Amino acid sequence: MTPFLSTLLTLLIIIAAALALRRYLGFSAQTPADYAGLSPRFDVRQQLSGPIECEGVIYGPLGRVTSRFVAQMHGTWDGNHGVLREHFSYDSGTEQTREWRLTIEADGKLRAEADDVVGAGTGEVAGPTVFLNYNIKLPASAGGHVLAVKDWMYLTQNGTIINRSQFRKFGFKVAELVATMRPAAQAETLLEAAE
Repeated sequence: MTPFLSTLLTLLIIIAAALALRRYLGFSAQTPADYAGLSPRFDVRQQLSGPIECEGVIYGPLGRVTSRFVAQMHGTWDGNHGVLREHFSYDSGTEQTREWRLTIEADGKLRAEADDVVGAGTGEVAGPTVFLNYNIKLPASAGGHVLAVKDWMYLTQNGTIINRSQFRKFGFKVAELVATMRPAAQAETLLEAAE
């Protein structure tokens, strides 16, 4: 074997090993079962109800912050059917709205639909977490690409939700979102306490 082919083969083995480790040890490897039985219990009808304040950042593929945002959300529920309206304001001046239509299925799984989601997202509540898996179509101004999203929400002891989402195209991470969400009344109380 020539030195070039030997080097190429070694490089391919390293890349394959890195991809395998990422799949089995990274963010994508966690499952709802990892959080079952932990507390506090995430009740989507309670935690995603009423006015919600949100702020976050979006990281690009190289790990640098590419966008910052604040959002106002409002959730309403009728039994196992909910609507979560979101209004985002980005640091670029761009505004965006989304309306999630959420359903808690008979088996406890979640179904999530929105106008920019291709098909329906599926998810599950486990202990203090909610996991959603869906494909989102970016607006034409952002290229119109369809990205696969793994979206995790983690409920903390004080009622704040930490949201972490990874966006992938052809299996490669192209963006990551990290945000906090809390009831608007709680956000006002925290602001007053800081003053």
